[in-house]
Amino acid sequence: MVGIDKKKNVKHGHLLLADPFMLDQNFTRSVILICSHEDELGTVGFILNKTLDLDINELINDFPEFDAPVYFGGPVATETIHYVHDCGEILDDSEEIGQGIYWGGDFEKLKFLITSELIKPKNIHFYLGYSGWSAKQLKDELEHSSWIITNMHPNYILNSKPDVLWNEVMRDMGDSYSVIAEIPESFYLN
Repeated sequence: MVGIDKKKNVKHGHLLLADPFMLDQNFTRSVILICSHEDELGTVGFILNKTLDLDINELINDFPEFDAPVYFGGPVATETIHYVHDCGEILDDSEEIGQGIYWGGDFEKLKFLITSELIKPKNIHFYLGYSGWSAKQLKDELEHSSWIITNMHPNYILNSKPDVLWNEVMRDMGDSYSVIAEIPESFYLN
């Protein structure tokens, strides 16, 4: 069972799950990995479960041929590309988010490691844009129960199927959350 932070304290490595009744289409049934959180500076994360019908090579001209998923990271700075991976030990300047999961790293070395086949598509996900909150904004949203905070498990990041990730994490949280996981996405049509 995945732990829940009932005190609503966010830190990097946590996951945010959208409340099942959230109506913002950017975040409906989203699972967001928090990569950076500082009370006075704000928060940065990436939506883990909204795939795009894009190839990374369509987004970056001089990138090695690479069949890796591209996700909608969030509505902020959608002209930027970010990456989360499990290769921090070989990719310089990667920031460990938790439990063997890393954010970013030296882009030129990333291309070299991909060309050398030391990083494979199963090791990395790319995100177009990011999810961001200004200082205190996320705290306010948490107080209004827009999000549920839980701990990250590495399998959620690189090994889960995006279309069932929200339900999977909710079920893993146990008790009443497993009931929430069964609420249909279009509950208002019932």
